[in-house]
Amino acid sequence: MSIFSERLLSLRHQNGLSQKECAKSLRISPRACAYYEAGEREPQLSVLIRMADFYGVSLDYLAGRTDEP
Repeated sequence: MSIFSERLLSLRHQNGLSQKECAKSLRISPRACAYYEAGEREPQLSVLIRMADFYGVSLDYLAGRTDEP
């Protein structure tokens, strides 16, 4: 599991969301959410930006370039 997928899963759990709820808010499919969290696929930049905005973190945090959200 990559740092990105670990952080994505952790953020979803911290916010008490299901994959379905997360997917709906991010305008992606629940399956895509599962793929990203499992590290099987990587999202497009537009989806990454929505994720960062949704969780209130930086893109660098999601990518593992910093430990500061």
